[in-house]
Amino acid sequence: MRYVAIGDSFTEGVGDEDAAGVPRGWADRVAAGLAGATGEPVHYANLAVRGRLLADVVGRQLEAALTLAPAPTLITLNGGGNDMLRPRTDVAGLAALTTRAVERCAAAGVRLVLLSGADPSDRLPLGRVVHRRGAELSAAVRTLAAARGLTFVDVFGDTEIRRPGYWSDDRLHLGTAGHLRAAGLVLDALGVRGAVPATTPATTVPAAGPAAQLAYYRGHVLPWVGRRLRGRSSGDGRPAKAPAWTVDPAR
Repeated sequence: MRYVAIGDSFTEGVGDEDAAGVPRGWADRVAAGLAGATGEPVHYANLAVRGRLLADVVGRQLEAALTLAPAPTLITLNGGGNDMLRPRTDVAGLAALTTRAVERCAAAGVRLVLLSGADPSDRLPLGRVVHRRGAELSAAVRTLAAARGLTFVDVFGDTEIRRPGYWSDDRLHLGTAGHLRAAGLVLDALGVRGAVPATTPATTVPAAGPAAQLAYYRGHVLPWVGRRLRGRSSGDGRPAKAPAWTVDPAR
């Protein structure tokens, strides 16, 4: 098996860093789970970069994935989360981009698995807007997957992963427990059960009150707003973490 993951920070693994500060994430864990289940090496690449919009994921990243030699046999695709954080979001346009990716993979003879990202909206500013957009896109991708006979992993619809203990301090990215749960959902959808241990979310209650909210806005929201105002992205200048085949995704 030759597996490539494409996407944004969710797929890169932000929030699930190892001791050296390198993101691991659900996709690395899926590759390791597939290798353990088959007893054979799984060649793995991860082209995801934080901050990327869906157009880049299904454009530059997908084309880079399909030009790997030897060619991939499996690709997972998630994207659109960063698009939803923009002032205006064209959900129909995002669905059309996903359809183009489906057709491109079908033409190349590569199996494509579609994912919806986890729902971060419970504790985010403007969370209702983010939830509505995410629900619309997830429904569109679910319908597309059903029509094309593709595997769809509905992480967005998983109510368990919305609990605070699955998330990192920025409230936008999953923590280690969240990435473990997402990996389990993907592996279950691929018919590989039990490859990821049962996940226990963190039990520490996030700090509440005005001081905690102020610290959150200073540490996470204002830097994000500053990048938007400057037309910058958290992924600017950042290469993919695994742009070539590796046979040892577990660290």
